[in-house]
Amino acid sequence: MKMKTLKMHTGFTLLEVMIALVIFSIGLLGLAGLQSAGIRNNQISYARTIAQQLAYDMSDRIRNNPSVNYSGVTGASANCNTASCNSTTMAALDVFEWNAAITAAGGPLKNAAGFIAATATGFTISIGWDENSVGGGVATACNPPAPAGFVCVSVQIAP
Repeated sequence: MKMKTLKMHTGFTLLEVMIALVIFSIGLLGLAGLQSAGIRNNQISYARTIAQQLAYDMSDRIRNNPSVNYSGVTGASANCNTASCNSTTMAALDVFEWNAAITAAGGPLKNAAGFIAATATGFTISIGWDENSVGGGVATACNPPAPAGFVCVSVQIAP
């Protein structure tokens, strides 16, 4: 008598390999999308942190020079390393340096501008910028709604 031998097929077929590759590719595309979203959100967080830091920098400058109404000061470059620097000149230098830091080339705040408004108890310090970098122009106000496409960070202080 002859015995029939059964061959066991082992391993993967080409179709199973192709299906596995498609599933693996879809998973990798999902991971790439997550990484892209993570990087974008990290940049947004970085810009907001810098804006907050710059707003607090100006609040410290105002507290160090309380005799001047900073809401009406226009920034001008001055040399306050000499004894001839008075409160008004110091305020102008503060605003000049603050605006230079806000609009620094290559910084995270695109099309940014800073605003200082007097309130009944002190000042509101605001920085507005184009978070998506799609709009043109520069922030013109942050009182309280930001212009379309712009984001504002505001700090209230009482010197």
